[in-house]
Amino acid sequence: MTAIASFARARAVATGRAQPIATVRHVHLSPRPLVVVPLALAGEANAPLAALAGTHPDAADLLVVPQPRNRDLRLAFVAELAGVVLPYIHSYCYDVEHVPRPARQRAERSEARGQAAPAGNWPGRDRFTGAPQVLVPNPGGVRFLALLGRSTRFRRTTGRYPVKPDVPVLGRWLTFLADRAEAPGSATLLAMTDALALHWATGQSALEDQNLASVMGWIDSGPGAARLAEDPSVWPPAGPTTDPAFDTEVLAPAIRAYDRAEPGSPAQDRARAAVADALRGQLEPTWRLMWNALDRLRKLPAGASVADRWAADRTAFTAFREHVVGGGPPQGRRDGAVASARRLNRLERQLADYEAARAFDDPLVLAAHRVTGAAFAGTVVAVDRERRRDNANGTPVTRPLVTVHTPDPVHLAAGTEVVAVSRRNQMGTVLATTPAAGGIEVTLELRGGMGRARVPPPGSVPAVGDRLCYTSVLAADVPTPPLPDADRTPWTHGGPPAPYQPTDDDDGEDRE
Repeated sequence: MTAIASFARARAVATGRAQPIATVRHVHLSPRPLVVVPLALAGEANAPLAALAGTHPDAADLLVVPQPRNRDLRLAFVAELAGVVLPYIHSYCYDVEHVPRPARQRAERSEARGQAAPAGNWPGRDRFTGAPQVLVPNPGGVRFLALLGRSTRFRRTTGRYPVKPDVPVLGRWLTFLADRAEAPGSATLLAMTDALALHWATGQSALEDQNLASVMGWIDSGPGAARLAEDPSVWPPAGPTTDPAFDTEVLAPAIRAYDRAEPGSPAQDRARAAVADALRGQLEPTWRLMWNALDRLRKLPAGASVADRWAADRTAFTAFREHVVGGGPPQGRRDGAVASARRLNRLERQLADYEAARAFDDPLVLAAHRVTGAAFAGTVVAVDRERRRDNANGTPVTRPLVTVHTPDPVHLAAGTEVVAVSRRNQMGTVLATTPAAGGIEVTLELRGGMGRARVPPPGSVPAVGDRLCYTSVLAADVPTPPLPDADRTPWTHGGPPAPYQPTDDDDGEDRE
């Protein structure tokens, strides 16, 4: 937790209302998201109980498993869920755009880093103009969908315990969404409590912030509403777990009545309807909260980098859809050693990009870095525009010096690279930090963003009196370690992973 977030929490306690910790919205919100509120049976691994799903607040599909311990009823529930989710996903598989390779941007980025511009022809690619966005109440909902995908993507449509063809397809898509949810800044599968916590600080613990009703209470009304949210008779849990009192007093008797009724009889139909009515009462309050929270987030303007992250989601969605349509195999049960290392490296790069982008988008996020000394704001007090020095090859290059006076604490060692929020295409290197009256003077050597002229053109170098904010929180290039091909995985890491071969064990329940 940052110092700014800690202060905001203390202020929330003092004022009785949640405090904003962002000035812009850092997540993409689809104009037509699919909201899913799942419930699972307590004490059973991956036993779906019910779900409320839909793309409009006034049109929700209620899916119910009247006896969650029954395998056939569970798979029928998954087939019903596929009937809701898959058409929604496929609705984004029609409009395509051509994306040219941003060669000019690559050249400018390389120039700013003092590197040679990349050579060669960089062809573009096609991707869908949209992508699905599934919203769930909390991280528990994300884990529920991930486990549901894991337990269904290997199901067979023939042989022992056959399932409908849509069931394994849904499992693969749920696994894709769960994998994307691990990527920092991704919005294809989003937990609403995480999205709210990214923009508001409440006066309660991080654990209590996983209660959607409690968080919305702090945002809308204050601690009184948050305390009311702790009463399950007023605000039932947002799932996937249910309230123990409801399980004992309402759900268990309704399921027993279903079990005792003769299959296919009117009594069993009535019992099923009773289970559905009870579960609808548990789901509808959370359903309303989800749409209220969505409206709250939509009032914030989107950050400048949100569109780029959503473009990455659309690219991943396009690639996976091509994989599925092309007959590719389902995702493996576990990543091999090499695949895990690559995945970890990719997530580290994405996290560095995400943290830097949020700091550039939002002054409040950048303020947290200023408090720790990783960024500073100040006034330019001296400029040497025409300074030149020899580079590593002995060639004279223009490297202006800029001195910035700042009252902020600065904890940047000499050689640290920084960039100004208002001058993203120009890098700076800290040469020295010296105490000065009322603060610190930071001397920077600039490169990039000045063209190739011997004397930088007007406006390409900061002028005395300019107010600038520099940050060292950059989208750094996380190095990729040399990794072998998967088929050359050393024995110390388990050896080459065996390719997936369908077996009869795939028909069993996956409880991991």
